[in-house]
Amino acid sequence: MKKVFVSICIAGAALAMSSCRSVEKAIPLSSINGEWNIIEVNGSKITPGESTPLPFIAFDTATGRVSGNSGCNRMMGSFDVNAKPGSLELTGMASTRMMCPDMTTENNVLNAFAQVKGYKKAGKDKVFLCNSSNRPVVVLQKKEADVKLSVLNGEWKIKEVNGEAIPSGMEKQPFIAFDVKKKTIHGNAGCNLINGGFETSTTNAKSISFPGVASTMMACPDMDIETSFFKVLEDTKSFIIKNDKLTLKDSNNVIAVFKAQKETPKKE
Repeated sequence: MKKVFVSICIAGAALAMSSCRSVEKAIPLSSINGEWNIIEVNGSKITPGESTPLPFIAFDTATGRVSGNSGCNRMMGSFDVNAKPGSLELTGMASTRMMCPDMTTENNVLNAFAQVKGYKKAGKDKVFLCNSSNRPVVVLQKKEADVKLSVLNGEWKIKEVNGEAIPSGMEKQPFIAFDVKKKTIHGNAGCNLINGGFETSTTNAKSISFPGVASTMMACPDMDIETSFFKVLEDTKSFIIKNDKLTLKDSNNVIAVFKAQKETPKKE
């Protein structure tokens, strides 16, 4: 009997965590202001493609306007800024009329938005959009600000490759330098000089790749680090910059970490 009671309690707790019902005070409307990625619809997680970002929605709580992208098309609409905290209904939703190869995500997103009657905090930087039965139909996650490419400009010293630290004090310390205006890179892979370009995506601000990188052809006693460096450039799909750290990722994992190389002041 005790085991049954415990099981019921656990199931009840799990239901409460995934429900829009709450004894907590509803969060104010201003807390949903800004842009949010749509990461889950009706219990199914949304996985973006390499060239397509997550769909997102933006709330302007000052004007009651909604905008965003539902997976293929731009969307717009409105909501009542005078509704009581926790209540939300998206009205007058409209969108552009492009056709994309797969419209499944877009259709699911728009159908879910039509059911929304409220919102509730769902943890750090997350919000539930709920239907009339207080069931979450959409999970939102606060969208990070798009990174401007100009932050890549300059020289970056490689610190880690696939989780392994690059030794300091090498005769030729590996680095990469970006010229964003010319869309070119140069640097040193640990033995040889490298030159080439990089490509980005207009639909994904964090997308980056390095096609057609060339190098000199010297042979050095230890080529392991250089081999790993070239593999990083070959596999890179995206980047993240935080403070003075540049992180390169493949489709799933971090593959290299760089640190911004500060310029040495010129002596007068």
